Amino acid sequence: MTEPAGCREQGLTPIGSIVEVHGPVAVIACDTLPPLHQALCAHINGETFLFEVHQHLDEHHLRAITLHRSSGLYRGMTVFDTGAPLHVPVAPECLGRLLNIFGEPLDDKPPLTPRQYRNVHSKPAPLSEAVGVGEVLQTGIKVIDLLCPFVKGGKTGLFGGAGVGKTVLIMEFMHSVATLHQGVSVFAGVGERIREGHELWHEIEKAGVLPQTLMVFGQMDESPGVRFRIGLSALTYAEYLRDSLQKEVLFVMDNIFRFVQAGSEVSSLLGRMPATVGYQPTLTTEVAEMQDRILSTQAGAITSVQAVYVPADDMTDPAVSAILSHLDTTVILSRAQAGKGIYPAVDPLQSGSRLMDRHTLGDQHYIVAEAVREHLARYHELEDIIAMLGVEELSSKDRKIVMRARKLQRYLTQPFWSTASHSGIPGVSVPLEQTIADCEAFLRGDYDDMPEERCYMRGTMAGVKQ
Repeated sequence: MTEPAGCREQGLTPIGSIVEVHGPVAVIACDTLPPLHQALCAHINGETFLFEVHQHLDEHHLRAITLHRSSGLYRGMTVFDTGAPLHVPVAPECLGRLLNIFGEPLDDKPPLTPRQYRNVHSKPAPLSEAVGVGEVLQTGIKVIDLLCPFVKGGKTGLFGGAGVGKTVLIMEFMHSVATLHQGVSVFAGVGERIREGHELWHEIEKAGVLPQTLMVFGQMDESPGVRFRIGLSALTYAEYLRDSLQKEVLFVMDNIFRFVQAGSEVSSLLGRMPATVGYQPTLTTEVAEMQDRILSTQAGAITSVQAVYVPADDMTDPAVSAILSHLDTTVILSRAQAGKGIYPAVDPLQSGSRLMDRHTLGDQHYIVAEAVREHLARYHELEDIIAMLGVEELSSKDRKIVMRARKLQRYLTQPFWSTASHSGIPGVSVPLEQTIADCEAFLRGDYDDMPEERCYMRGTMAGVKQ
């Protein structure tokens, strides 16, 4: 079989040929080994296949991961050196677009006209240029702004098992950032379901925030090499918007656990011995390489929100622990809360932020947040007693705390813009000052005579008659 001339026409140098193919991993024989992370290519039936070098086996053999499907590869296929690592085209027109890992369009619009190319493996900005996290970034979501505030230039994780509302919360947050802060968003769909990606694209378009959003997708059915590198590709665009366009960037990743899964798949195919719970031995390094590039400089800020799937709802899972150590704010979504109809299903006692202190939040916010958490914690302690003996057996002080905690729990629910078409309830955004004022009123006892159901799924308590 003769080799088509596609790669030769681009002036690329042949460096060797494929000798083995194991799923998405190819063993390539070559006279001179290209460096690790170098992009290689092969050409067949008018299509170019890209590979990334991951291992040097000996002086003349290497293992590479294919960044396309592996059907069509065969032994003896000539491989060419592109002369560079994987890179993506960047231009100001990237906003409003839907792209794949290579910066190619997925939205049937013309390809980007690149002003430059950026390496997806670029180093983080030097420490001398980095700046610390800034002030609280208001989202208009009551429970988050009050108890686990997001920080401008910080990293936030949304933790939860399957079906507790991570993607819905992310969509709401992207809507808030575009409408409240006029920032730009970069969305990395890591191993996304095609249905979810399609819905998200149209929801963002319907909300009118697509012109301020760039979406980069590596779908669930693609090679593990794509799912492993799609986060870096999207992060490269976020760094470009920060450095070249001086934008305040919201970097959203859904779901970073699938990045870890792809890394585990790649590691097994490369022949590495698995470590704890079957994860790759390089787990901590791979997570750190990505997280360390999410930082703010004098040019602009990158604020990160990452959805993290929690396998079997086990927060001690090694992948979850590795991600948790890099975060400033943790928002834990609870199946128990969702089961009670409390949406967003944020667990107020497990969620929190490293910046929950008087210096960052101010006295009033800090005092009210701690009082709300104390009431909810005491109610949680008394739930078993109430279930067995009834609320009448409690002291009058505890009965008052339970009654107020139940109302606060319902007050912290909220209808979302992104679910309005399903629920029929229009979404609301609540300023932090109003949330604090309402919670103070609940704690003072201003609403002690109001039925609980009047506090459920509403915005503020302004204008509510007791």
